[in-house]
Amino acid sequence: MKKTALITGATSGLGFEFVRLFAKDGYNLVLVARNDKKLEEIKRTYPNLEVTAISKDLSIHGAAKEVFDEIETRGIDIDVLVNNAGFGLMGKFEELNFQKQLNMIQLNISALTELTYYCLQKMKQKNSGRILNVASTAAFQPGPKMAVYYATKAYVLSFSEALVEELSGSNVTVTTLCPGPTKTNFGAVASVEGTKMFSRAMASDLVAKQGYEALKSGKRVIVTGGFNKAGALGAKFMPRSLAAKIAKYVAGEK
Repeated sequence: MKKTALITGATSGLGFEFVRLFAKDGYNLVLVARNDKKLEEIKRTYPNLEVTAISKDLSIHGAAKEVFDEIETRGIDIDVLVNNAGFGLMGKFEELNFQKQLNMIQLNISALTELTYYCLQKMKQKNSGRILNVASTAAFQPGPKMAVYYATKAYVLSFSEALVEELSGSNVTVTTLCPGPTKTNFGAVASVEGTKMFSRAMASDLVAKQGYEALKSGKRVIVTGGFNKAGALGAKFMPRSLAAKIAKYVAGEK
């Protein structure tokens, strides 16, 4: 019997690459994104798989529960959850649109937490399942000029690592993917493509593949790329005030 993977933010960037990886391995798919047209295009691409497309904006309160309710109504059993959807914004906290920042918190934190909660209960019942939460190297230090985004990713990492310990001894795993800058539409949305941080942006297919392999092996945390690994390690040992200054510097223009 084929397994089923639920992937959020499935129509572009890392999400789209995850779709390709899971489809290649024969998984049935539940894809969540806002783009109806793109969802249907992806669905037509895999006629030999059961692909359920759910058009939903997870940055809206209650949307995550609506997604899970629809999955339950359809009688779909989720074996793998990939919480990939998320976005960032560049600028000083008090100057950015406040509602957009609240939407960011809703998407990056609340929706991820809700879907993890609902799917985890089912996985625990059958003592089988895998969860991949997409954080960022931003999770390892404060991020001036992207203060809320960095904070949301710190939550994702902390939350996910805590779950690892809670699930110790079970057959349910939680993996946190912490990529650095990646060549996706994230850079355009966040207005960071012209910054120093994006000068070493990795290809999205490479990042997704490393995350996928880490998920399959049940790895706790995966930081992609040698430069990013060094940065994440360094952030653990330097004063947080210094880490914040470095983050502010790399958020500047090239």
